[in-house]
Amino acid sequence: MEPDVSIETSCMIRIAVLPIGDVPSTLLRDYHSMLLRHCTIPLSTISSFYTEHQKSPFAHQPWETGSLRFKFVLGGAPPSPWEDFQPHRKILGVIGICHCPSSPDLDLVIDQFNAAWRGYSSVLVQRCFAFSPGDSQLEDTKKRENLVLFPPSDRPAQELHLQTMMQDISASLLMEFEKWVLQAESAGTILKTPLDSQATLSSEEVIKAKKRRLARAQKTIGDYCLLAGSPVDANAHYSTALELARLTADYFWYAGALEGWVGMGFRCVCMLMASLQVDRMGQKDIAIEDEVRYRYNSVIVHYRKSFIQENAQRVSPLTFELEATLKLARFLCRRELAKEVAELLTSAADGAKSLIDASDKLILFVEIARLFGTLGYQRKAAFFSRQVAQLYLQQENRFAAISAMQVLAMTTKAYRVQSRTSISKQSLSDETETGHVDSGKMHHQSVVSLFESQWSTLQMVVLREILLSAVRAGDPLAAWSAAARLLRSYYPLITPAGQNGLARALTNSAERLPSGTRCADPALPFIRLYSFPLHPSQMDIVKRNPAREDWWAGSAPSGPFIYTPFSKGESNDNSKQELIWIVGEPVQVFVELANPCGFDLSVDSIYLSVQSGNFDAFPLSVDLPPNSSQVITLSGIPTSIGPVVIRGCTVHCFGVITEHRFKDVDNLLLGAAQGLVLSDPFRCCGSPRLRSVSVPSISVIPPLPLLVSHVVGGDGAIILYEGEIRDVWINLANAGTVPIEQVHISLSGKNQDSVISIAYENLKSALPLKPGAEVTVPVTLKGWRLFLGESDTAAGKNAFGSMGRTLKDGSSPSLLIHYAGPVGDAQDIETDKSSVPPGRRLIVPLQICVLQGLSFVKARLLSMEIPAHVGESPSSLANMDSKPFGEAVGYSKIDRLVKIDPFRGSWGLRFLELELSNPTDVVFDISVSVQLEKSGNEDNLSVDCAAEYGYPKTRIDRDHFARVLIPLEHFKLPFLDGSIFSKDLQSDGSTAGRNSNFSERNTKAELNASIKNLISRIKVQWQSGRNSSGELNCKDAIQAALQSSVMDVLLPDPLTFGFRLARNGSENAAKLDLPKESDTSIQHIASKNSVIAHDMTPFEVLVRNNTKETIKMNLSVTCRDVAGANSIEGAKATVIWAGVLSGITMEVPPLEETKHGFSLYFLVPGEYTLVAAAVIDDANDVLRARAKSESSDEPIFCRGPPFHVHVNGTA
Repeated sequence: MEPDVSIETSCMIRIAVLPIGDVPSTLLRDYHSMLLRHCTIPLSTISSFYTEHQKSPFAHQPWETGSLRFKFVLGGAPPSPWEDFQPHRKILGVIGICHCPSSPDLDLVIDQFNAAWRGYSSVLVQRCFAFSPGDSQLEDTKKRENLVLFPPSDRPAQELHLQTMMQDISASLLMEFEKWVLQAESAGTILKTPLDSQATLSSEEVIKAKKRRLARAQKTIGDYCLLAGSPVDANAHYSTALELARLTADYFWYAGALEGWVGMGFRCVCMLMASLQVDRMGQKDIAIEDEVRYRYNSVIVHYRKSFIQENAQRVSPLTFELEATLKLARFLCRRELAKEVAELLTSAADGAKSLIDASDKLILFVEIARLFGTLGYQRKAAFFSRQVAQLYLQQENRFAAISAMQVLAMTTKAYRVQSRTSISKQSLSDETETGHVDSGKMHHQSVVSLFESQWSTLQMVVLREILLSAVRAGDPLAAWSAAARLLRSYYPLITPAGQNGLARALTNSAERLPSGTRCADPALPFIRLYSFPLHPSQMDIVKRNPAREDWWAGSAPSGPFIYTPFSKGESNDNSKQELIWIVGEPVQVFVELANPCGFDLSVDSIYLSVQSGNFDAFPLSVDLPPNSSQVITLSGIPTSIGPVVIRGCTVHCFGVITEHRFKDVDNLLLGAAQGLVLSDPFRCCGSPRLRSVSVPSISVIPPLPLLVSHVVGGDGAIILYEGEIRDVWINLANAGTVPIEQVHISLSGKNQDSVISIAYENLKSALPLKPGAEVTVPVTLKGWRLFLGESDTAAGKNAFGSMGRTLKDGSSPSLLIHYAGPVGDAQDIETDKSSVPPGRRLIVPLQICVLQGLSFVKARLLSMEIPAHVGESPSSLANMDSKPFGEAVGYSKIDRLVKIDPFRGSWGLRFLELELSNPTDVVFDISVSVQLEKSGNEDNLSVDCAAEYGYPKTRIDRDHFARVLIPLEHFKLPFLDGSIFSKDLQSDGSTAGRNSNFSERNTKAELNASIKNLISRIKVQWQSGRNSSGELNCKDAIQAALQSSVMDVLLPDPLTFGFRLARNGSENAAKLDLPKESDTSIQHIASKNSVIAHDMTPFEVLVRNNTKETIKMNLSVTCRDVAGANSIEGAKATVIWAGVLSGITMEVPPLEETKHGFSLYFLVPGEYTLVAAAVIDDANDVLRARAKSESSDEPIFCRGPPFHVHVNGTA
C-alpha cells in the first residue's frame, strides 16, 4: 500500500528528489519546497521545449487546457512490484539537489548523481540542479550532461529559473511517453503482476493469456495517456481494456482499468471547469459523486473477485481493494457524508486483519486516522493513530520509537492529555490576556474540556505509551513531560509503588538533560495562590494633597490593598482589585504547595513567575513530606515602573524547570468541586477549602521614602503597672532612597490618654531625614486603669499569660506618622495633580501590657474632733496660714495633721482610709501628696502633704495588704443655700422662676466642681525599685467613700459656735469674720493666759449664721467637768456663773455673727468643757434639709463642738 492515495493519484508523475553530495538539511527542505510550487506544469508552457519527432500517439492532446502533474518524492522510493499494473508507481524522473559550496568538485557530483539515478530502472528523465555555484564553477566551460547550475541570485530569480527547468523536464517526459506508447502499440509488451501464475499454461489458457496481454497493454497505454495529460486518448484505451478484460475474466486488471477510467473522467471534469473558469470552492457535483461512488464500488467488488486462495499466503489484491476504499472515502470525505465515509473506513479497518505486510497495516491505519480527522472525528482518529504507534513500537529500533512518539503526540489533544508545547502561541497569549482581564473567572466549558474523569484509564494508557516510546527513542525531555503529566493528573489512580516509579523516571530523564532545561508541563507540587498578605504598616501609601497643610487628611488607606494614588475617586470594584508596589521595596505573596503522593518531594527552588520584566523574584527551596501541604511566602523586588503580571510560579523540581500557573490549579479545583476531576490535591493533604483568590491588577510606582521604627531596648511588650509612668524611646530610620521632608505624628486606637507626651520637636528638627539617617523620639507613657474583668485577669501570678490576651484585645494606642518626600516640580503639579508623589503612613503600635500593681480592697472616711482651748486673744486669720502650726499653737509635730475647722470652731481630724492589696511579685512604697489652694497665690498649686505633715511612706510587701491614711483638708462651702437642696424643694411642689433656676444651676455646678476639686487634690503615688514609679487612681475610691457623707464634708453647719475670754469688758473681742472660699484652713488659736480658780472670768459665746436668712433661736451654754458631769447645776456644782446661760433668745442676721457674754467662777481647778447649743424655731426648708428632718413641726437642734478650759489653782 501507498500513503496519501486519491482518485487523482493515477494522473501524477513521480519524480525522486535526491541530495547529491553534502547538502544541509535546512537547505534541502528549502530546495524541496521550491520544487513543490511546480507540481502542475501547463502544457501551453512547454511548447518551446517540445519537439515532435514523429506523429504523436496523443491525438487529442489538450495543449491549451491540459497540464502535467508531478509528485516529488524526497529521498526516492524503492521499486514496487506493481509498477507494470499502475505506471504512476514508477519513478519516471530523478532530480538531484547539489549545494555547490559543500560540493566544489562538479565532476564528483556528476558521478554521484549518475550512480544515484541508475538505481531506478524506470527513469526516463534525470537532471542535477546545482545551487549557489562559485565563480570558479561558473567559469568552468566543461560540459557535463544533465547538470544545471543555478547562479546565486534572489529568490524570485531562482524560482523563475527552476520553473524553466521544470518545463524542460515536462517536455522531455512527454516525448518519452510518446516513445513508450508508440513502441507498445507496434511491438507490444509483456506486463506481469505478482498475482500472475508461474505454472505452465494449456492451449486454451495461452489464447486467453494473449487476449489478457492485449487488454493489459491497452490499460497501460491509457495510464500513460493519463500521465501525459490527454484524458480523451486515455478514455479510448481504457474502454478497449475494459471490454477485453471483461471477456477474459481478468478481474484484477478490469478493476485497474475501471479505476483509471474514473480518474480520467474526473480529470476531464477538472479540465472543463478550469477552461470555463468555474471555481466551485471545493464543492462536488452530486451527479459526479454518484457516478464516482458507483464506479468505485464496482472497482472494489472486482478487486475482491480477483482474490485467489492459493496466492493468499504469497500476495493478495486486498491492498488494492483497501486503497480503492480509501480513495472513495477521501473523495466523499465531508461532513454531509460523514456516516457513509465512516462506514467505508470501518470496512477498511476490518480488512487490516487480513493484511500480511505490517507496513501495509501501518499505512492503512495512518490513512484511516487522517480521514477520520478530516471528518472531525478526533477520537476515532486518535484511536487509529494509537494503532499506528503500536505497530511502530513492535519494531525494536530507535527511529520507529521516534515515529511512535510523534504519532502519539498527535493523539494527545483528542485524549485531553496534550503537552503545553502543542498549544499554539496564539492560544497562550489569548489565555494570558483573558486571565488578566477577567481576574480569575473560570468557565465551566473550559473545565470540562481539560478534565474528563471518565477517560482516566485511557488517558493513563496513552501517557504510558508516550513515556515508553520516549524512553526507547532516547528523548529524555519527552519522557520527562509524559511522566510529569501522568503523575500530576492521575496520582489518585496510581499506587504508591507506581508513584515512586514515575518519580524515578523523572529523575532519570532529568539526569540525561542539560542543566537548566525547561519543560512546559509541570509535575509536582500543586501550587495555588493563597493570599496577598496585609502590607506592613511601614508600606501604607496615602494620597497627597499639596494644597493643604494636613495633606494626609481623608486619604487613609483601608483593607489589604494599598490606595491607588492615580485613581480619581471611582467606586471600588471587588472584581478588579488594584495593588500598588514601589520600586526597590520587597513584596511578598503567599502560595500553598501540596504533595498528594506517597514520597518525599524536594523542590530545589520556587519563585514567582512574572510575565513582565520589571520584577526580580527570590527563589526558595522547600521539602514536602508525603501527603502534606504547606503555605510559603514568596518574595521579590520590583525593579522599574509599570504593570506586573503574576501568572504563577517557576519551579525547579526533579531536575527540570517548569512553570505552574495559578489559573490551571483554579480550574482543577473547580473541576474537583463539580465532580469532573478525580480528586482535590489540597483536600487530600488535609488543607482546608479556600475561596478562589484572584491575582489583582498590580502596578509599580517610583521610589518613595520608607520610615521604619523600633523601640530602643527591644520591640517586645512594654509592661506597665496601673498608673506607672515611663519614658520609651522610639528610633525612626529612613530605609528608603528618597529623603523625608514632611512628617506629622498623631495618635489612634484605645487608651490614647496613656501617651502623656511625644517629643515631636526631635523629629521636626531632624528634617529633611536623608536616606539612612535616624532620629530618636522619646514618648512618655502612663499605664491606664484596668476594668474589672481585666484586673481579674491581670491579677494572676503569670503576668506573661495575661500579656498575650491584653495585646490581642488591641487596647494599646498607636502612633500614626504621616510622612512624605519632595513634592516635585511646581509646574508639573499645576498641570497634573496626579503627578504629585504620594505620601506614606507609618503605624507604630505601642505594645503596652498593663498589669495590676496595687488593688483597692475598700475605702472609708474616718473623722474625729478634738476640743479647742478657749483663749482671750482673737483669731489671727491672716497669719494662720503662713505660720507653722507648732509655732502658733505650741503643739508637737504629731499635731500637724490637726486643723481648726473655721465653721465649727474645733480641732477636726479627717482621714480617708484606703485598704490596698499587692498581688504582684514586687514591693511598693506608697506616698501621699495633696494640692493646696492658698490665698494670695493661686499659682502655687501643690505642696507635698507628707513633707508638710511629716507623714511617713507606707511599704507594701508582695502578697500583703496595707492601709493608707490620706489626710483630707477641711473644705467647706462658704455658706448654706437652699439652691443646694433645689431637688428636694421642687419635689415639694414649690416653683421657681427663670432667674432662680439659673442660680440653682450655678450653685449645683459649684457644688459638683467643689467635690471634683477636693478629689483631684489628693494624689497617691507609688514607687517600686529605682525606675518604676506611678500614681494610683483613687478618684473613684474617694468618691465612693465621700458619697454617704458628702453633706458633712462639704456643707457648713447652719450655725457656728465659739467661745473666747472677754477681759476688761470685751475691748479685745473681735468679730468672727465670714470666711472666704480660699480660707479653708482657718484655725482658732488658744490664748496663752490661763484661767485661775476662785476668780470671776468673763466669757463670750459667738454665734454665726451661715445661711442667707435670719435665724431665730434659743441659746443655752453648758459647762462640764472632766468626768462629763454638769458643773453648773446640781448639788455638786463646782462652777458659779453670772449672767444668762439658758433660754437666751437670739436673732442672728444672715451671714453675720452675734455674741452673748457671761462670767464663770471656778471653785475647783482642773479641765472643763464649754458647749453651746441652740433650738431654732420656725426653721425653714433649708435648715430642715440640712438637719435631715422629715417633720415640719419638729424643732431643729444645733449643738456646737466642745471647747476646753484649763483652770489653774491659786498661787
